[in-house]
Amino acid sequence: MSIIFRSTITSVGPEVLELLEGGILILFAEGAPPELAEVSVLHRIVEQPSPDAPVPGAEFKIGDLSAILTGIGDHAWAKVRDIGHVVVNFNGEDVPERPGELCASEVNLAALAELLQAGREITIQN
Repeated sequence: MSIIFRSTITSVGPEVLELLEGGILILFAEGAPPELAEVSVLHRIVEQPSPDAPVPGAEFKIGDLSAILTGIGDHAWAKVRDIGHVVVNFNGEDVPERPGELCASEVNLAALAELLQAGREITIQN
């Protein structure tokens, strides 16, 4: 597997954990507008996203917790490349509800919440 995206969490918005209870995680690169920063995990890109989008079966990892990407929205990777923004829905669906969304396998959301800390690495590997 090769890493196609690497980033480091810089801060976690005050409303992130509430959304995570529903299986939704929003990532946004540093500099997000304040209203989006409140619901987002802000991050600093360490390794620019590859030109090619991840494929179903790619690994999405935060710290030592990993999920398998199951569905890739038509516009999701363009948003990651352009502004470092994506919605990850841990519902295991093959077809995302929204074109800017990545679907991933279900994970232990409480364990994921504990990992959402500044300095933690986020990677996607094909």
